[in-house]
Amino acid sequence: MSTLFNNYARRPVHLVKGEGTVVEDANGKKYLDFTSGIAVVSLGHAHPAIVKAIQAQSEKLWHVSNLFESPEQKKLAATLMKDTHFSHSFFCNSGAEANEAAIKLARKHSGKTTIITFDQSFHGRTFGAMAATGQEKIKQGFGPMLETFKTVPFNDPAKLEAAIDDDVAAIMLEVIQGEGGIHAVTPEFASAISDICKSKGILCIVDEVQTGIGRTGTRYAYEQTGLKPDILTLAKGLGGGFPIGAMLGTAELFDSFGPGTHGTTFGGNPLAVAVAQTVVDHVFAEDFLKDVQEKSNALIRKLNECLPPERFDIRGNGLLIGIDCKEDVAPFIRQAEEAGLLVVQAGSNVIRMLPPLTVTEEEIDQAVTILTSILLVPTTI
Repeated sequence: MSTLFNNYARRPVHLVKGEGTVVEDANGKKYLDFTSGIAVVSLGHAHPAIVKAIQAQSEKLWHVSNLFESPEQKKLAATLMKDTHFSHSFFCNSGAEANEAAIKLARKHSGKTTIITFDQSFHGRTFGAMAATGQEKIKQGFGPMLETFKTVPFNDPAKLEAAIDDDVAAIMLEVIQGEGGIHAVTPEFASAISDICKSKGILCIVDEVQTGIGRTGTRYAYEQTGLKPDILTLAKGLGGGFPIGAMLGTAELFDSFGPGTHGTTFGGNPLAVAVAQTVVDHVFAEDFLKDVQEKSNALIRKLNECLPPERFDIRGNGLLIGIDCKEDVAPFIRQAEEAGLLVVQAGSNVIRMLPPLTVTEEEIDQAVTILTSILLVPTTI
């Protein structure tokens, strides 16, 4: 019997090292990692700049309480908020923690309790974030959820309008639903959310735990929509593999999060901040983001060339791509693993591709060839 709880459906692969997009298991078998730890390893495995940052910081200071000043946190916050409408940041350890902070801030600032979220959304597995999540399978077995969340259909302006009442503090959404099947907010729905928030004095929370930090070819995915969130949550790719989360907020919210309202022991520790600063210094470079967009275009084009549209629906943005196979994809994912390609599911019918942002076009070709050989007859690009 395992010494670990059985809360993960673990694959029988023990990965022991990696470099760039390639990882190796304990038996010496190599794989193309198109999971990136689920959108986490943004600069690839063992990126030299991250290794150097960890080594340098580890020789100075690993941890210090948030009771003390942190110029390094302030610098990272300034980098994340440069040329945005945000004014203040809070650092934590994960996406779920960032979303919990956002929920608390929205309720504290507004004095209201209801937060509207959407079907098939995913915001985390802590109790508040789980209640916000629009997937019943996440909630099964845990008893009554927090009652102050309303979940309505995604991309349905009429249903959203009907859910609004005087107790709504915020509308919370992912601009691309990752776990829920790679569904993007439509321009019409983004406009409806913006209009409702502005006219009703409701806060807009955008969860970019998976889409943020260059994953969609811009710093943040909301920049490609008409949304102007009051609160933005980040994690995953921000640390490039080291645990860190962040919540960004506008100036109007500052007084609502005073001393004692929220906190964390490990959030924003010196090691995490040093790594995150290194990541964003690389990813936020204009040429880097342009390269992500070009690789995204190549990946989507090659998938569309190889996979017939009557059987497969290719959707997503940047290097967050879903292949809707219209059937259970678990067998395909196992076959891909056997062939040396690691991918993950998004819902039951969608293969999710999340390569490092540093993936090469040659590696993209290899991944498409492997998937094509599994989903269809063998095909070359």
